[in-house]
Amino acid sequence: MTPLDRPTKLLTIALGAMFMQQTFASIGRGLPAVVAPAVIADLHYDPAWFGIYASASAIAALTFQLGCGSFILRHGALRMSQVALVMLAAGLAACAGGQISLFLVSAIVGGGGAAISTPASSHLLGLYSPPKYAPLVFSLKQTAVPAGLLIVGLLGPALMEDIGWRATCLIMALACFAFVFVLQPARREFDADRNPFKRFHLSDFVRTVQSVTKARDLRTLSMACFAFNGLQSVFTAYFIISLVEHGESIATAGALFSIAMAVAVPCRILWGWVSSAVAAPRIVMGLLSFGMAVSSAALGFMGHGWPLWIIGSVAAALSATAMSWHGVLLSEAARLAPPGARGSATGGVLSFGQIGAFLLPLVYSACLALTGSHGLGFAICGLPALVVAFALLRPGPSARAALVE
Repeated sequence: MTPLDRPTKLLTIALGAMFMQQTFASIGRGLPAVVAPAVIADLHYDPAWFGIYASASAIAALTFQLGCGSFILRHGALRMSQVALVMLAAGLAACAGGQISLFLVSAIVGGGGAAISTPASSHLLGLYSPPKYAPLVFSLKQTAVPAGLLIVGLLGPALMEDIGWRATCLIMALACFAFVFVLQPARREFDADRNPFKRFHLSDFVRTVQSVTKARDLRTLSMACFAFNGLQSVFTAYFIISLVEHGESIATAGALFSIAMAVAVPCRILWGWVSSAVAAPRIVMGLLSFGMAVSSAALGFMGHGWPLWIIGSVAAALSATAMSWHGVLLSEAARLAPPGARGSATGGVLSFGQIGAFLLPLVYSACLALTGSHGLGFAICGLPALVVAFALLRPGPSARAALVE
């Protein structure tokens, strides 16, 4: 093997491992939204409760992302990826119990596991990715998120029809747990940079926030992540429920959701390539945020008389933007992070995304409870993305620096 072959091979293995890790994380976090209509019908819950579930998951994710940096440095990114998968499996297993208390456990444990997975994978890929192509590499890894949601949207309803929603959750939990052992052989190489003397302190929460709020560019990324992740959470949590309440079957709604998620896969790669070779990542994110605002506003007008192809087209446009920004933003967070702090900086930026994922579903739930309108919730939750679009596209020192780079 030539000297150039080993880095390429390690990057390929790391990318493949983290792609699969993120796929299972997406499955673990996305399945509750797919089974929600069946749970609502079976247990006679109010549909607005799922916004509470999504917000509880976001609070847990916020806590874990703020505190996971020290654990990644101490135990290694791959070990923490395994921990994340175990937590996701436990969350899905708890969901199968059906009691309100177990749904709360599912939201906290599963949300925490999903939260750890992204900073861990970003830390690992940041070690092996050439800086110029980092947006593309991170975007390739992040295509695992819509891929996982696509799998859930197609496989989830089919399994529920055959074996019920409880058994579906248990099967997906077993799949997450099994992949823990698949990752184990790679740990010696990928956790070689871990520092066993690193200790966790409560002050790490504050330090993580300060690391992204003191730097102007990281602060802007944090604001963008708030808007983007919040709208994404609303879309994934309520799109299927809204279609079912408009008269579609769970299978039809799940298939339409999967089609929309499929659009996000090539779009994530496309935006990563554009950010690596054509335009500055800041400009790309600004245009994507504008697209999110327009698409969510259009979805807000969805009514009973809309043909499925129109609903699908609007959902695909929202997926191409709100579900496709991750690689560009995460690569920028890793690039701007202080040396040796990629996991912490990424977790800090993503923590603001979790605040958005906590608040915007609550806003949506409030709109739904007060007006009975799904459309109003989609339209209002797209407004923060519009604000971010102007912030990112406005000329300024950081924007000119990005263009020079």
